[in-house]
Amino acid sequence: MAQCDEEATAFPRFADMVGNCLEYAETAQQAGRPIVGIFCEYTPRELIMAAGGVPVCMCGGDADMIPAAEEDLPAGLCPLIKSSYGYHKERANPFLEMASLLVAETTCDGKKKMYELLARSRPLHLLELTQKSDAPAAFTHWRQEVLRFRDRLQADFGVRITPTRLRRAARLLNRERALRLALAQYSKPPTVLTGVEYLTLKSLIACIPEDLAGMEEALATLEARRQCPERVIHRPRVLLTGVPSPHGAEKVVEIIEEAGGVVVAQETCTGLKPNLEQVDADSPDILTEIARHYYRLPCSCMTPNNRRLEIISALIREYRVQAVVDHVWTGCLTYDVESRRVADWIRAKHRLPYLKLECGYGAADSPRIRTRVEALLEAVQGYGGRSGRSRARKAATSA
Repeated sequence: MAQCDEEATAFPRFADMVGNCLEYAETAQQAGRPIVGIFCEYTPRELIMAAGGVPVCMCGGDADMIPAAEEDLPAGLCPLIKSSYGYHKERANPFLEMASLLVAETTCDGKKKMYELLARSRPLHLLELTQKSDAPAAFTHWRQEVLRFRDRLQADFGVRITPTRLRRAARLLNRERALRLALAQYSKPPTVLTGVEYLTLKSLIACIPEDLAGMEEALATLEARRQCPERVIHRPRVLLTGVPSPHGAEKVVEIIEEAGGVVVAQETCTGLKPNLEQVDADSPDILTEIARHYYRLPCSCMTPNNRRLEIISALIREYRVQAVVDHVWTGCLTYDVESRRVADWIRAKHRLPYLKLECGYGAADSPRIRTRVEALLEAVQGYGGRSGRSRARKAATSA
């Protein structure tokens, strides 16, 4: 008979995720492995790992870091950019202080100009991401950028990044992607994994062996939950799309679930988007395969960004989504503009309640967000048909 008691700590390995990562990074650095800071999913982690480096996510999720950043950056800039830079100003991120190299990318103008300030005192390599998603010449340029990145890593760290090393790294990252995707399957019906829980099952550092083992343990825990009918979650099923929710900035997912919904799919860089496809580690041209894998990520910086809409539709079907929340950090212009296209797509193709949420990192706007989310969930729960869609539209457009 299945054990249906509540777990004291459902996912023990991830209860102190940052502490675990710091211990791992310090041990790796003492062993001579360089720490490499990254700020975006477009950075090919395989190259860093093949060079013996440790790729660490440096995206800031702490609102307390923003005031220091605003001494140099505009107040209207995206909070993710400001928080990331604030850690630099305050020297408050131990991973940043350990980093031998930072890898930046030209995904948006705000980040690009912030990186210029970082480069004044930090070793930094800039990847120029060409943003025409369907242009062969654009990919050719991106492949050259990946080659240039490989050459920089080889020169800085005195190693040779061979195809064999790249394949080994690709297989490791494929395993991590597969585990993250397998975990997400437990948000499909019968749902036993919440969106907040899914966000806890991550790491700042790629492929820590204990983290991979912890994810496998989490899968066993979730499978046991599915054997217990009382553990199945029956709430309005929400897809979250838009900007990433870095560690410490999970407020929108938390508000949705506190208000009575469950976030069953996150089409974001901190959710499913980076894990939907694998790298073909047996490709005869492994470097080109890696470059192509990252280039296919459907970020709003890409134009046209049709793959994002295709992925949203696939997730709506797979996860039986009942409403869509499109999350935009204040000042993120590309996601803000693209929300119009997403809204039209959701209403025309799926006829689902849709809500756009624009907010910052702080708690001041949380009551307003909660009110709008509650209206959306009420539309799902109690008002079917045309009246429900009308109510959801009102929630999405109200101030």
